[in-house]
Amino acid sequence: MSYRKLLIPVDFSPCSTEAYRTGLSLARQFGAEVIVLHVTDSRILAVLEDLGGPSEDAKRAFEKKARLEFRSFLSKLPSDIKIRKVLASGIPFQEIVKVTRLENAELIIMGRSGGTGELEKIFFGGTAEKVIRLAPCAVLTVPVTQQGPGGAG
Repeated sequence: MSYRKLLIPVDFSPCSTEAYRTGLSLARQFGAEVIVLHVTDSRILAVLEDLGGPSEDAKRAFEKKARLEFRSFLSKLPSDIKIRKVLASGIPFQEIVKVTRLENAELIIMGRSGGTGELEKIFFGGTAEKVIRLAPCAVLTVPVTQQGPGGAG
């Protein structure tokens, strides 16, 4: 089996970093194009609005921080893989499925668990679980390895 277009959603957590590495490895194997997606979770802003609301400046700062983190995360792109970056805002699982459909991605490679913490998971549920149920293509979930980023554990 071979895939020509891979979607890798990232949230900058160790698990999504591992999924990104796995996705790049598969892209090399398949000669595939990669779409790296980061979704700024609009529910966080909605909760803040319910608590009195962030100012427009705070919203812009939140979005700017996401853009800077995304840029930093992808600061060293491999030259041997065609990579497109997509930054979206919304509910992560919905945006992942939407981009998958719009881009005709054939495989989603994502972290099994995100880096946003247990509290958000309690309120919002697991993004990977929802993507698996709704995605129009295969989904590969990647656990974080026991080894650290340097390879020694």
